[in-house]
Amino acid sequence: MMRQMGFEWNLRRLMAERDMYQTTDLVPRLAEYGVHLSREQVFRLVTQPPQRLSMDTLAALCGILDCSPADLITVREARRQVAKPTASGEVDGPGVAPPARRVHVRRPEGL
Repeated sequence: MMRQMGFEWNLRRLMAERDMYQTTDLVPRLAEYGVHLSREQVFRLVTQPPQRLSMDTLAALCGILDCSPADLITVREARRQVAKPTASGEVDGPGVAPPARRVHVRRPEGL
């Protein structure tokens, strides 16, 4: 079994715990740390887990929320089974479609 890591992005929860409910509240606070993001970028940062995050932005969020990176990001293992080839070379396992078969569709006469 192959191990795959995932994460949870806790920014929205941490903001709510500090009575910050508007994503626009972060725009001027980030600017105080030299991080200049548009309202749309901040909205996406709060509502969606980022795939890339600059260290400056991470440090600014930690300073604003008085937290550590570990508070913002919870790493977890996502277990996933990987299909392995059988002796004949075919792939067998969960999520693998059965081999294709030739099918004949017959229509009723008179149509």
